[in-house]
This record gives sequence, structure tokens and C-alpha cells, in this order.
Amino acid sequence: MSRPKIVILGAGLGGAIAAFEIKAAVEDRAEVLVVSQGDTFHFVPSNPWVAVHWRERKAIEVKLPPVLDKRGIAFSGLGAKRVLAAENRVELNDGARVDYDYLVIATGPDLAFDEVPGLGPHGGFTQSICHVDHAETAAGAFDRFVENPGPIVVGAVQGASCFGPAYEFAMILDTELRRRKIRDKVPMTFVTSEPYIGHLGLDGVGDTKGLLESEMRNRHIKWITNARVTSVESGMMHVEELAEDGLVKTGHDLPFNYSMMLPAFRGVAAVRGIDGLTNPRGFILVDRHQRNPAFPNVFALGVCVAIAPTGKTPVPVGVPKTGFMIESMVTAIARNLGDMVAGKASSHEATWNAICLADFGDGGVVFVAQPQIPPRDVNWSASGKWVHLAKVGFEKYFLAKVRRGESEPFYERLALEIMGIRKIKP
Repeated sequence: MSRPKIVILGAGLGGAIAAFEIKAAVEDRAEVLVVSQGDTFHFVPSNPWVAVHWRERKAIEVKLPPVLDKRGIAFSGLGAKRVLAAENRVELNDGARVDYDYLVIATGPDLAFDEVPGLGPHGGFTQSICHVDHAETAAGAFDRFVENPGPIVVGAVQGASCFGPAYEFAMILDTELRRRKIRDKVPMTFVTSEPYIGHLGLDGVGDTKGLLESEMRNRHIKWITNARVTSVESGMMHVEELAEDGLVKTGHDLPFNYSMMLPAFRGVAAVRGIDGLTNPRGFILVDRHQRNPAFPNVFALGVCVAIAPTGKTPVPVGVPKTGFMIESMVTAIARNLGDMVAGKASSHEATWNAICLADFGDGGVVFVAQPQIPPRDVNWSASGKWVHLAKVGFEKYFLAKVRRGESEPFYERLALEIMGIRKIKP
């Protein structure tokens, strides 16, 4: 009797650790195949550092085939063209088709730069740190900028669901410009679809509103909230600031010599528009066991999962999928697949807790939310230079973990250690 086949789409922050943890759960009772676009893992949280040359690309990369092979995990770097969920198949970009018994979708998002005219690094006028390719392009643009400094605009457009990196990058730019002794030549504006600074798509965590507003005041960064970016031209961003009733309160024409704006996310083309699998934005619908209700042999984790917003806001704001939440999804899926391969029912649920380390180069902000979606049992945030050191250590540990192909959960331990050190009661 042939072994069941588990196919994992994606090998990013979620997909890579899912491969290790799922293989550990099913052992030799099932085949595991990872399908990814390319053969390299990139540590996405380090992209803001790449964009100012604090890290080189090669320092945050891991070649996956040798690591996966040691764990008995098959690999294809061709990428998926289309999921054929009704047929239990995946069509690859070269036209080949791969059958599966179980599918785990961990593709991450498609970056919707096209939804705002002039947005993005490909044919647009703004930079991005969503992918290491973008971060390298942003680094080149920053090199040119420091030769001719002027206004900077940083933030996240309407529909964005990832705000932490925008705050990080604004503060990192401030730190780097001060080190270069040219901060006094650079007016900075933070533009965000959030209803208030520190909302983060989570209606705040602890005192993120106060902490982040204070950081911006201390660093002379102005901000515009409830912002809808209508278009971007070379050196000029057009923004509508909305009132609480959703009507336009005022307009802003913001000149810039350098800009980094995070786009809205949507599901990747391989899954968008599949009835029963995705919502209208192309995100995967899942139940409390991370399984799709229409196709119960399909699981999903990470940014590609559909999560409802925390509440109504004047400008659309998505919910972030942080590393701790993703790790808990991975663990639930691995345990469920282990049970299902053994002929048992799935019963494990993700905790959806969150921990975020936002590095500012010379300090930072951290929050712990348990669970991530309010109301919460733990709702805490803090700031200090120790956050920067914690993120540097976290990067080293996580990359070492991927290089060794280890499946041990890390975010949970990090959260517990921070809570213990800072004396937070769970």
C-alpha cells in the first residue's frame, strides 16, 4: 500500500518550519513534498536591515534542497501555477501536475501594488521591503537618496495587513540618517490606513499607541492616519485623509525624494477564485483546525489565511499574521496530519497568540498578545534598547534553526522568556 502524499505550497517563514514539523509528526508514514518558487529561504523580518545595508542578502538566505533532503523531504522549486482542489492536484509552472492526499497552503501573499497607480518598485515610484529582492532595490534607491537628501514618506496603504515593518523602517531610516549626520535635511511623514498610530491591524496591543506616538514625536516624524493613497507620481504622493464617517476630511500632496509604502495583500494567483477555497480577496478559508471546510484535505497557514478585521475602520485595515500565530498554525496542522495519517480525526487548534519585536536600530518596541485577536488574556507592550538586541538574537537563532532543519517551536519559548523576564502574568 502506497504512503499518502502531503504537498506543502510555499517555503517561507511558515512553509519551511511546516515542512520540518509535519515530517517529524508523520515520520515515514507519509511522503512530504515542498513546492516553492525558487530554492532559497529568506528571513523576511530582516528585510528592513537589508534596505539600509545593515545586512547583506546572503546573510539571511538558506538554500533549502540540501536541508530538506537530510530530513527526507522532497522539493520542487518550480512553483505552483494552479491548485486543482477538486482533483487533489497541483499544476506546476512547467505544466506538470502533482497529485496529493493532503495539501498545506503556505504561499504567503500576492502584493497588490497595482491597486494604487504608481505604487511599488516595478514600474512605480515607491520602494518595498516585502521581499528581499525589493529590499535590495530599496537599498540602491537609498544610496542615491543620501547623495541628494530630501523628504521621506513611509507607511502602509489602504487594505494593508502588515504594519510593524512600516514602523520599523521609518525608525531605522531615522537612525541611519542620524548616523550619517544628515537627519536635519530630511523631513519625514508616516502615512497609514490605520485609524490611529499603533493600531497595527489589531486595535492596539497594550500601549502601542502611546509608545509609537512617543517614538515618532521624539524622532520628529509627522503622521497621517485614516489615509487613503489615491496615486503616486515621481516625487509626489496624493493622499486622502478620511474622517470617522468615511468621508474625505482633507487631501495631502506629499513630495518625497524617497518613499517605502507597504501594499495591500491578496491571495496568490494559484488559488484566487476557487469556489469554496478562498474569500473574494483570494485568502484561504479555514476552520478552527486550519482545514478548509469545502476541501477538508486542504490546510492553510500564515499570511494566506482569511481572518476577519478586528472592527470597522474608516479606511480598510487587514489583520497581520505574526510569526507566533503562524507557528501555532504550523503546530496544529502538523499534529492534525499526524493523527489523520494514523487514521484518527483532527482535533488540534492553533492558539493564534502573537509576539512582535519591532527593531528601531537603537531601540525598539515589543508586544505580546494572547490571543492576537481581542479580547485577550495577555495585552502587553514595552520599549527599550533591549528589543534591538532581542531581535538580533532572534534572527541568528531562527536562521540556525532553518539551516539545521529543526522543527522545535521557538516563538512560544521567546514569548514565555520575555514574559518571565518582564514579569508579565499569563
